[in-house]
Amino acid sequence: MDKMMDNPWFLRITALLLALLMFVSVKAEEENSNSAASNTMTEVIEDVPLEVYYDDTSLMVSGVPATVDVHITGPNSMVQTTQQIKDFTVFVDLRNLQLGEHRVRVQTENISEQLGVRIDPTFLNVQIEERVSQEFKIDAELNERLIAEGFVLKSISADPDTVTVSGPKSVIDSISFVKATVTEEPGLNSSVTREARVRVLANDLTKLDNVSIEPEVVEVEAVIEEYSKEVPISLSQTGTAREGISVEEIETEVDTVKISGPQNIVDAIEEYEVEVNISGVTLTDTAIEVDLAAPEGTSSVDPGSIIVEAEIDVDESVLIPEDISSTTIDYGDSADKLFFGSLSEEAEDSKDNNETVVPAHAEGTSALIAYRTAEILESLNVEEFVVYVDAVEKLGPYRVL
Repeated sequence: MDKMMDNPWFLRITALLLALLMFVSVKAEEENSNSAASNTMTEVIEDVPLEVYYDDTSLMVSGVPATVDVHITGPNSMVQTTQQIKDFTVFVDLRNLQLGEHRVRVQTENISEQLGVRIDPTFLNVQIEERVSQEFKIDAELNERLIAEGFVLKSISADPDTVTVSGPKSVIDSISFVKATVTEEPGLNSSVTREARVRVLANDLTKLDNVSIEPEVVEVEAVIEEYSKEVPISLSQTGTAREGISVEEIETEVDTVKISGPQNIVDAIEEYEVEVNISGVTLTDTAIEVDLAAPEGTSSVDPGSIIVEAEIDVDESVLIPEDISSTTIDYGDSADKLFFGSLSEEAEDSKDNNETVVPAHAEGTSALIAYRTAEILESLNVEEFVVYVDAVEKLGPYRVL
């Protein structure tokens, strides 16, 4: 044995065998490593919902994203199954934390221990605040550049006109505006009613999130009308009153009219002059209806007509000619008189079937004046009187009383 150990060839052969053994062992380890590596993969599951555990009846949490990305590493089959089924949960547990700011770790549940897991983001800076609710009045609005030329926004309102906003106290305290904006095509020339979503804005008009709004959608009514302006009425007399009647004054209960049309034309109108033709005024009818026309360049005037009352003065000597006899009874200072104009005229035919004709003349020349106390005159009416002539014994044209 000693001779073999001393033999150099023996030592050489032994060293060669050991080297071959070590080579085979290392090679096998490399192959095993390569095989294991080839069966391992990494995948990213994006937009995984993030659950938040806390008392949502009295608290509000900010700083928590709606989703996170989950990176998983492990055997091919397990990674693919996890990616497809997604039967795990990603969450943050805030139930044992006090009000204020906290840095918390995102955790997973129901995911295999054979998988390597990394959450992006891994840590979150959250703020836990008291949950408060407050009622706000809605500011309904419409971009007036959408309104057609010549039209204006007369009014805009929301129904309901208030909403209840709930959220963290710091967010509620920062609310400056609650708006509901109508969206519509340009060229609006009539009123519209549309649904609009309510937005909560800070003082710099940035939208505030992490709040709940009840209701989230309201109905907005925008009243759009043609441009108009109220102007005072000015009355002027035209025409000539009938004989025996003079018009002392005319007046109407309507003080102003509304004129609609292009703004530059309407704004130039300071008053609306109404010409009143007094030729139609009679003893018994002093009311005159006047149709109103839209001024030149405008589209309409409202109202379209008015009633003008005429205050008249009567000349009795004209209404009752001097050559017609009449009998009056003087009742002194207590006497009163009542005028009846436009009375019907009748004539009885003469003998032998001769026809009696009363020539036509101007309306209102046949008149009657009744004198009595005011109490008796109040009971009289024009239907009780008939103007007639007795021509039964005469032939040819002649004047009768």
